[in-house]
Amino acid sequence: MAQGTRLRAASIVSMVSVLAVMSAACSRSGPATYQGYVEGEFVHVGSGVAGRLDRLLVERGQAVESGAPLFQLESISEAAAVRQADETLSATKAQLADLGTGKRTTEIDVTRAQLDQAAAAEKQSATELERDTAQFEAGGISRARLDATRAKHDVDAARVRELRSQLKVAEEAARPEQIRAQSAQVAAAHAALDQTRWRLDEKNVVAKQAGLVVDTLFRVGEWVPAGQPVVRMLPPANVKVRFFVPEAALGGFPVGGKVSVGCGGCGNPVAATVSYVSTEPEFTPPVIYSNETRSKLVFMLEARPAAEGAAKLRPGQPVGVVLP
Repeated sequence: MAQGTRLRAASIVSMVSVLAVMSAACSRSGPATYQGYVEGEFVHVGSGVAGRLDRLLVERGQAVESGAPLFQLESISEAAAVRQADETLSATKAQLADLGTGKRTTEIDVTRAQLDQAAAAEKQSATELERDTAQFEAGGISRARLDATRAKHDVDAARVRELRSQLKVAEEAARPEQIRAQSAQVAAAHAALDQTRWRLDEKNVVAKQAGLVVDTLFRVGEWVPAGQPVVRMLPPANVKVRFFVPEAALGGFPVGGKVSVGCGGCGNPVAATVSYVSTEPEFTPPVIYSNETRSKLVFMLEARPAAEGAAKLRPGQPVGVVLP
């Protein structure tokens, strides 16, 4: 009997609670409010190279603009590597230019002077050969003497041809194969310089976009491994609101639709745009699905506030979302 009394009492309390909720719902004249919370997609800023943290230029809670310096790593070695790569590039460019101009004027002048000397010697030996040939025919000299004179003339003539070829080569640029090989050396030096400059730039890290510095993860003097975040930021565009809408009201929240977000301490409501509607429903509280419990189905939605409104919201903050 006591148990039956307790059940009736519980039923009465439950009915009173339901009536109270229905009465409160009927008394609200404003639009329905859907509960949610703020979520942030943090950006972890680090360097692509390792180094000792030399300077930390921001603090937690500081708002920074795009391009603002965040931190600097020790960069003595990288700066020296850039200077070395720059000098190497200059040297390879000079060598390429030298291959395209041929020998120097003074070197060409020396070859021309040697050619003049060889031409004079060849002319003299030609005269001697002509004279000795006439004397041999007259019986004045032996064949051995004539052969020696002819050999000397052949050597002088060959020397003239050699120096003419050398002069021609000296006045021309290097062979195309040599120029192509040196051009490849210049390109390689360019790539090496770009790589060393990138490493130096990675030691001086700046903000890629404006945002709020949420946390700093290293202290000055500590060793920072490559890729390890040093600063954690939250850009305004990465702030979003997640809220839950019953299935029956889902049609009022299309992607691209406008909503108003309210929170304690926000002042005026923050305008936001629906950016995502979940394709899978959820139960709250968890129950077994049936036609009777269909009204408990909710869908998770996301909305992105404008940049000026995002500054009022903090990740984890509970909010209420209404249609404007």
